[in-house]
Amino acid sequence: MLRKWIAGALGLFTVGNGVFMLVAARQWYDTVPGVHDTGPFNRHFVADIGAAFLVAGLGLFARAWRVRYWPAALAGAAFLGAHGLIHVTGLIGGQSHHASFEWISVVAPSALALWVSLPTKGENDA
Repeated sequence: MLRKWIAGALGLFTVGNGVFMLVAARQWYDTVPGVHDTGPFNRHFVADIGAAFLVAGLGLFARAWRVRYWPAALAGAAFLGAHGLIHVTGLIGGQSHHASFEWISVVAPSALALWVSLPTKGENDA
């Protein structure tokens, strides 16, 4: 039950971020700490990543709705996990000026998403 609630909360956060990126790309770019450090604003690039966040969040929602849909959540969590690892390498390499924000808003949620996506005993027979 805990996994379902966490999957739902992460899904909400992830879908919200994806929608924000798709609907208000420039505002997202201007508001999220550290984004300016990655280079100049590129609407298409922000929208591409926003679409990935949207799909990942929908996969987590599917897991929260029906536990047997863990493969959808795992697919979305794979993106979030890869994204989290990119941030971890930057953090370890000292390339972040917003370390606390990245640990809390990127790394921890991606690790949680991977955990809640993995099937528990009996769920792998979806």
